[in-house]
Amino acid sequence: MNAARPVRAISRADLTLAIVNGVIGSAIFGMPAQIAALTGVRSPAAHGLAALGVLTIVLCFAEVASRFDESGGAYLYAREAFGRHVGFQAGWLTLWTRLLSAAANLNIFVSYLAQILPSAEAGAGRSAVILTILIIITVINLVGVKQASWAINVFTILKLLPLALLVVLGLPLVSSTVIETQVVAEPQWTQAVLLLVFAFGGFEAPLMSAGEAKDARKDSAFALLVALGVIATVYVSVQYVSIGLVPNLQQEKAPIAAAFSVLWGPSGVVAASFAAMISVWGWATGNGLQSPRLLYSMAERGELPGRLARVHPKFLTPDVAIVVFSIVAGALAIFGTFEGNAVLSAIVRLIIYAMVCVSLWVFRLREGRAPFRVPFALPVSLLALGFCVYMLYTRSFAQGGIILAAMIAGHMVMLVQRRAR
Repeated sequence: MNAARPVRAISRADLTLAIVNGVIGSAIFGMPAQIAALTGVRSPAAHGLAALGVLTIVLCFAEVASRFDESGGAYLYAREAFGRHVGFQAGWLTLWTRLLSAAANLNIFVSYLAQILPSAEAGAGRSAVILTILIIITVINLVGVKQASWAINVFTILKLLPLALLVVLGLPLVSSTVIETQVVAEPQWTQAVLLLVFAFGGFEAPLMSAGEAKDARKDSAFALLVALGVIATVYVSVQYVSIGLVPNLQQEKAPIAAAFSVLWGPSGVVAASFAAMISVWGWATGNGLQSPRLLYSMAERGELPGRLARVHPKFLTPDVAIVVFSIVAGALAIFGTFEGNAVLSAIVRLIIYAMVCVSLWVFRLREGRAPFRVPFALPVSLLALGFCVYMLYTRSFAQGGIILAAMIAGHMVMLVQRRAR
C-alpha cells in the first residue's frame, strides 16, 4: 500500500444528491407494477408505510454517522461498536448487498434498452451492454472523486426530471375508474414492504465514502433526512399516478413506460425507456464510487488483502478496489436476475440495519453526545429494530440458508486473511 490518501471533495449538496441517486435507481421503473400486484389500490399506502419504517432506521444511521468522518459506513460503525468480528460480517454483508443491488439495476437497464434495441435482451448482446456500462463507469470512478461526484449530480437531476414530469402531467388525468381496476384478492403487505425496503435501500451507501467528504460529521444527518423526504415524495407520487393512468398496472413489465404511453403514445415508451436507463446508469455510477470504498476500508484495516487498499498515486482513488468490484458486479448481473438479486439484497440490508440500530446505544453509553442526536431515541430505535426483526422473521428457510452460507464464507475469508497476516 502506498502513502497516497483519498482527497476530501464531497460537499453537503454532493452527499445529499448522492443519497437520492443511491436510492432512486431501477426500482422506481420496475416496482410500481409489483407493488400494485401485491397491494392493489392501496399501493401508495404501502410506499408510505415502508417510508415510515425506513425513517426510523435512517434516524439511527443519522446519529451514528455523525460520529465518524472515515470511510466504511455500516462496516465501520459495527466494528467500532461490537469489535472486529461483528464488524467484518457487517462489511462482508454490506459488500454483497451492494454487489447484488448492482446486478439487479443492470438487469433493469437491459430490460428497458431491449424495448428500443431488441438484440440487447439476451445472449451476447445483453452481456456486451452490461460490460460496456461497467467499463465506462469504472473509468469515470478511477479518474477521480470530483469527476464522479459531478457525474452523479448530473444523473440525479436528469433522473428526477422525467419522474416529476410524469407526476405533473399525469396527476390531472388520474381516473377513479382506472384505479378500480387495481384489485387484488388478498393483499400481501409483508412481501410488498420487503420489496420496498430494497427500493428505499441504498441510503447508507454514500456514507461508505465519508473519508472523502468535506465535513461528514456535520453533513451526514442533514443529507440522509433531506434525501429521504425527496425520495418518499417521488415514490408515493409516481405510484399514485401510475395506478391512476394504467389499467391493471400489475400486468405491465415496464410500468413507467406504460404510464408515459398513456400521456404521449408510442413516443412516451421511448422517453420512459431513456429515463429508466439514465436513472440506472446514474445509480451505477454512484455505486461504483461508493461501494469500492468499503473494500478499501476493510483492506486498510487488514481484513481483506492489502492490495485492495492501494490508492492511485495520480488520481488518488482506490483503483484496485474499484476494478475488482466492477468485475464481480458484472458477473452477478450477467448470470443473475432482477428479482432474485433484489430480494436477497433487501434481506441482507435488514441485518445490517439492525446492527446499526443497536450500535446507536452502544455509542451513546460509551461516548456520550453526538453532533446529531435522535429525538425520542428509545422508541425510535426500538421501532427500527422491531421493523428489521419482523421483516426478517417473515422470510423463508431457503433465503435464510443463503444468507447463513454467505456469512460462513465471510468467516472463512477472515480466517484466511488473518493467517496470511
